[in-house]
Amino acid sequence: MASAVSLAPRALYEEVAELLRQRIFQRELQPGSWIDEIKIAQEFGISRTPLREALKVLAAEGLVTMKVRRGAYVTEVSESDLADVYHLLSLLESDAAGVVAQRATPSQLEELQALHQELESAGANRDKFFALNERFHMRILEIAGNRWRDQMVADLRKVMKLNRHNSLLKSGRVEESMLEHRAIMDALVRRDARSAVKRMQEHFRNGLEAAA
Repeated sequence: MASAVSLAPRALYEEVAELLRQRIFQRELQPGSWIDEIKIAQEFGISRTPLREALKVLAAEGLVTMKVRRGAYVTEVSESDLADVYHLLSLLESDAAGVVAQRATPSQLEELQALHQELESAGANRDKFFALNERFHMRILEIAGNRWRDQMVADLRKVMKLNRHNSLLKSGRVEESMLEHRAIMDALVRRDARSAVKRMQEHFRNGLEAAA
């Protein structure tokens, strides 16, 4: 009988990367701000080695920018960067929506409908709305079943979150987004792939206008 495999605990630098990632998303570390490695290492009670490894991970994700002889900074997303990110997300996620409309099982569509209903019930709770919104989008990708596309979208969405709060400034955007989700869900249920692609593209185009 084969012996049980011993799994190593999550590497320290990965835990540090997640802590910093959340601080960036929550704006505790502002875009363009310098990351004080000594201060953070002392706060976390770690050496600078795992911290620097964590910063390399965040740099690969686009959340941190490393500057020669100046250290690490939280990435600032320009209008051009944001437009590029939304363009790619639109292409990737609309393609996934078309696949789901054609191939999803009845139970998978029911799952998406349940997520959509949770999103509808989020109301004015914007943090809950954005968390459920991401779950809805990522579940569409999972059902479409292309792990390479999933990884690209996950990385692009991390960069998009750097600018997430700006999209909230436009009055009525949450309500508009909800209407767009209803149209996407309707197309999926009707198994209209062409409409699902079009509605998802419109969703990202409107999202970019609100975020810019």
